[in-house]
Amino acid sequence: MFDERKVKRLKEMYPAGTRIQLDHMDDPFHPVASGTMGTVKLVDDAGTIHMSWDSGSSLGLCPGSDEFHVIRKEGN
Repeated sequence: MFDERKVKRLKEMYPAGTRIQLDHMDDPFHPVASGTMGTVKLVDDAGTIHMSWDSGSSLGLCPGSDEFHVIRKEGN
């Protein structure tokens, strides 16, 4: 869990609509495959980035644990 300032920054960095590509997710039970692209739905107050993955998954990203990069910011 992140402090309030970090969560605010994550919400600014990853607004709804931002396109992200996953580099690596370390989840042995329900991993999203590396290279999968998706769209940010929201960042919650715990700092989890809720996603709508192009593969149909909705598993959230955990900044600091999962590796990913922005493809396109919302509105661009």
